[in-house]
Amino acid sequence: MIEVNVDSIRVSLISQQRVVVLRELDSSRYLPIWIGPFEADAITIALQGVEIPRPLTHDLLKRVIDEVGGEVSHILVNDLRDDTFYARIVMDVNGRHSEVDSRPSDAIALAVRARVPIFVVEDVMDRAGVEPSEEDVELRDDVVLTPEEEEKLDVFRDFVETLDMDDLDEDEEDT
Repeated sequence: MIEVNVDSIRVSLISQQRVVVLRELDSSRYLPIWIGPFEADAITIALQGVEIPRPLTHDLLKRVIDEVGGEVSHILVNDLRDDTFYARIVMDVNGRHSEVDSRPSDAIALAVRARVPIFVVEDVMDRAGVEPSEEDVELRDDVVLTPEEEEKLDVFRDFVETLDMDDLDEDEEDT
């Protein structure tokens, strides 16, 4: 099992779909998993520590587990079939080991609330994990572009470089 953390939640500007990016600890390899907008919001709310007046579904699930004497041990992304990821919520309920099938997005939303580790089976990480190549260009620590993407951005860089910013200062003085 490979331990990962939630690196980021990203939104496609074209389709508005969300991706949770899990990053392998002590490595640059990451695992992107497409998720729904509600699950993305649930993960983000928990990671940012946003207080909400009423419990969300994942808060309720954690409370129910706690109430019946259970304790979440960890989350495991355990399979990838037909481009669909599968996960298990691993817990102890009154001294009994229990594993519950889950969508990875729901399992991750629970994991960030329960503050438990998230693991990925090695085979899944080997098949779907992504490691930035040396040709990738790093803009910031969390954004990596391929050479093709970098080339597309060159048009905008050229435009920005042609802007005469001195004109902005003159306009401010006139007001």
